[in-house]
Amino acid sequence: MKHMIMDGKLYTSRVEGNAMPTRMIRPLMGILFVVIVFVAFVVGGETPQVDDSGRDIVSFYRDNETQQQISAALLALACVAFLFFLSSVRQTLRGAMADRGGFSAVVFAGGIMITVGISIFAGIGFTLGDAADDLPGAAILALNALNSNLFFPVAVGTAVFNLGLGFAIVRNGGLPRSLGWAAIVVGIAGITPLGFFAFLATGVVIIWASIAITRLVKAPQSPSDVAP
Repeated sequence: MKHMIMDGKLYTSRVEGNAMPTRMIRPLMGILFVVIVFVAFVVGGETPQVDDSGRDIVSFYRDNETQQQISAALLALACVAFLFFLSSVRQTLRGAMADRGGFSAVVFAGGIMITVGISIFAGIGFTLGDAADDLPGAAILALNALNSNLFFPVAVGTAVFNLGLGFAIVRNGGLPRSLGWAAIVVGIAGITPLGFFAFLATGVVIIWASIAITRLVKAPQSPSDVAP
């Protein structure tokens, strides 16, 4: 197989043409994740705050059942896309580090926490949308409080993901160092009262990383880089 790839130019082009779109799927999932999350927030709208009146909170969810269910389903779908992207990030970092762990494991752990945190919000949101007419007002108020304040899993995941990504890039390369420094800044902000803005900025980091990894995937390989 290796000799055929090295010597047969026509055969090499055909293999790369078929394999390239598949190789680009995982890194591009990062952009898809950000887009789906944005759409989910737009569809769901501004949910009530904890200090809003009980009547307003209950009315909101009973009047917007479909929107909340769609928003929650989109968040769950976004988590699927993010996990595919996360595997691409880990593979890229491990290749640059030439080891089996280190910061790539930190990035992966942070990404898993982000996924878990978003999935929790998706579950709460879907419950509020699906069962608002059947739940007592007190239960709706309790779920709304969780929907507003259960942000620590996402906040911790955001900080760990960005700090791990930033330190990995600055130390070992593999992706643009400017991306690494930006991720470090976002990660530090993630453990401060600016955590919400850090989560928003993480979307920029993810899109940046997604584009950078896709460019690496599209870069032509020399014959020596092709596995036998």
